[in-house]
Amino acid sequence: MQLSRSFLEEKGKALPEKVLQFGTGVLLRGLPDYFINKANNQQLFNGSIVVVKSTSNGGTDAFKQQEGVFTQIERGYENGQAVERTVVNTAISRVLSAREEWEEILACASNEAMQVIISNTTEVGITLMPEDAHAERPVSFPGRLLHFLLKRFETFNGSKEAGMVIIPTELIVDNAHKLKAILLQLAEMKGCSRDFCNWLQEANDFCNSLVDRIVPGKLGATETAALEKQLGYRDDLMIMSECYRLWAIETSSERTKKILSFSAADAGVILAPDINKFRELKLRLLNGTHTFSCGLACLAGFATVKEAMQDETFAAFVAGLMMDEIVPLVAGGNISTEEARTFASQVIDRFRNTYIEHLWINITVQYTSKMVMRNIPLLEKYFATNGSAPTLMSLGFAAYLLFLKPGAPYKVEDDKAGLIVAYWNRQDEPGWLEALLSDKSIWGNDLTIYPGFAETIHMYLAMLTGSDASDILRSVMDKRSESV
Repeated sequence: MQLSRSFLEEKGKALPEKVLQFGTGVLLRGLPDYFINKANNQQLFNGSIVVVKSTSNGGTDAFKQQEGVFTQIERGYENGQAVERTVVNTAISRVLSAREEWEEILACASNEAMQVIISNTTEVGITLMPEDAHAERPVSFPGRLLHFLLKRFETFNGSKEAGMVIIPTELIVDNAHKLKAILLQLAEMKGCSRDFCNWLQEANDFCNSLVDRIVPGKLGATETAALEKQLGYRDDLMIMSECYRLWAIETSSERTKKILSFSAADAGVILAPDINKFRELKLRLLNGTHTFSCGLACLAGFATVKEAMQDETFAAFVAGLMMDEIVPLVAGGNISTEEARTFASQVIDRFRNTYIEHLWINITVQYTSKMVMRNIPLLEKYFATNGSAPTLMSLGFAAYLLFLKPGAPYKVEDDKAGLIVAYWNRQDEPGWLEALLSDKSIWGNDLTIYPGFAETIHMYLAMLTGSDASDILRSVMDKRSESV
């Protein structure tokens, strides 16, 4: 049988529609919708979600046939232990097409119970399209949101209590602030009243947010068939996700905290006046570790993250890199050592997840920009603190340089690779590496001012060039363990 509310015998249990969600993507279903469903099951939120399908790709047939119900399979590691959970999510009440059901979407603005707006329209979704200011049927997310808020303002005569909590989840720093600025620009272009503009700014809480969960989406056909046989129903909307989950929402409003009552259902939802520390943890420990590791992993012949983490030596490299070299640099200020170590342990669990096919070669895309943004600040801080070259970060940096050496058998996708290649073409000249490391146009600083860094990179490049990367990694880790 097909999964649906009827199949679950949930007719008559409809909850008031409290959330308007722009986007049907797996990240939204696997994270915000997951939290709301969990809170509903604990009777903490008691609200359902109206989903707006913004794109023209595909239809809403599967959602309508299954009445918004879908299965989520959580797979991965928690505290070092393998975990698999099956969740049936009933939080979605309706899925409406922005192209074909715009009037029904606007009608949601008249629903007094509607309090929250969530979006994930990709990074390009939060952009200004001036033509939407006067369009009857706007096509951009900000344009649609402005029309919705205008309708709500008019329906409730500008009542502050009718203001919405607006939480974009697009992967943009200060995503809500940028969305708000675009809405105000559109409102000015449209000639909206001063009263509306004041209401837009004062009655609505635009909350920056950070989301973090890998949701690959659909399982393979064979695995889906096996699971459906086990579960006893067919589900065309079934998705898979890792176990780790984080939704950090920036707000200081007590009203907002009360509205977002689903936050009490799971420790993965965090309401805080400043979410920058969560961004810093992710940027340095997860993204930074990826960037220090990916070149070395490719040179050592590992295709995926999970494959590398099954290798004892590489797993020790990743753990040592995070726990011993990066954690002490991240800890401080509003991030405690315990918080940093806990986050690092969670990252190790995530890297070990055997259900996630994360290719190292994909992580090397725009390698130089990632190295500069994520890891050069870590190197600078390490030298300021320790005064000597870090063993594992230096090895990762040397592997990065070697990865970009001309003539590699893999595809390099890095807009700034030419800057590094130009120096590699001078490798027969004395001082070529020092010239590269001192190039402020690449690094933003002269890396040769750090004691022993150039010499350490020289040493590791010579070792990696002359031998198998796996052997060099094993040698470095063995020597390191002897000195600890």
